[in-house]
Amino acid sequence: MNAEQIVKKFGATVLLAGTLNALSSSVLAAETIVQIDGSSTVYPVTEAVAEEFQKTKKGAIKVTVGISGTGGGFKKFCRGDTDISDASRPILKAEMEECAKNGIKYIELPVAFDALTVVVHKANNWVDHLTVAELKKVWEPEAQGKVMNWNQIRPSFPNAPLALFGAGADSGTFDYFTEAIVGKAKSSRGDFTASEDDNVLVQGVSRDKNALGFFGLAYYVENAGTLNAVPIAVEAGKPAVSPSIKTVNNGSYQPLSRPIFIYVKDTSADKPEVKEFVEFYLKHGGELSKEVGYVNLPDQAYELALKNFQNKKLGTGFGGIAEVGVHVEDLLQREAKL
Repeated sequence: MNAEQIVKKFGATVLLAGTLNALSSSVLAAETIVQIDGSSTVYPVTEAVAEEFQKTKKGAIKVTVGISGTGGGFKKFCRGDTDISDASRPILKAEMEECAKNGIKYIELPVAFDALTVVVHKANNWVDHLTVAELKKVWEPEAQGKVMNWNQIRPSFPNAPLALFGAGADSGTFDYFTEAIVGKAKSSRGDFTASEDDNVLVQGVSRDKNALGFFGLAYYVENAGTLNAVPIAVEAGKPAVSPSIKTVNNGSYQPLSRPIFIYVKDTSADKPEVKEFVEFYLKHGGELSKEVGYVNLPDQAYELALKNFQNKKLGTGFGGIAEVGVHVEDLLQREAKL
């Protein structure tokens, strides 16, 4: 049956379907996409930048932003599935090796500061602060099945069950929190409600008066009506400091202040749409990060990051080992490793 006979038999439906298929193929071919996945902590900043960028491009470039956690994002990135990976901690040695095995090279760019925030329910009236040692007592592996009540943290706290919520194992927040509090990344008790999606943790803590949890500052700021941020003291007798833009900038909120990152695949950096997006991110990300509850980097850091991107400085300044208390300007000038 030739084309003329098909049209005679089935009529305009075939012509319409063919026309729609042709149009669909044309639209897909013309659509220019920047693909991003990774950290739920970095997501609010990247999403805000993506929205503003897409407005300026009037729909000519589409930016997709997924949330699979820092570790989940690197798995996709090192397979070559994404252009950019959001990360709330530096790339780890095993991830570097996986990327190298697949021929994936990258540019490491810090984009903002986060104050990792310890939170309790709004009705919690007994916690005025916690020390790093008390947090370690709660979260270290030895606490599993043993530290189960609030009064085991501090005798003056009530004899009430402790409901714990925290970042999942694929989250960079989990890695950083355990490194800063317990002293070793990924070293943690396992009997807590874990999620790579910070919104799940927000909901969990806001529904349980006896809850204690941790996640990025932006998610606390957005939900301050139902949660309290807990001031943290580096040790007993030292001042307890609340997370804020001011305390992150002046360095007093320790040890839970940290830079957050995007990693750009080197071959993607050659694509005009990715190059435009990343340059837009580094020029406007500081202001947008403040709008969504994070802390902008110093101007010099964005200038150095932009220079590193434009010069295609490949690799990471960390070499696969996490650090607490790093200065971003120093990081951006280090020799990078792949």
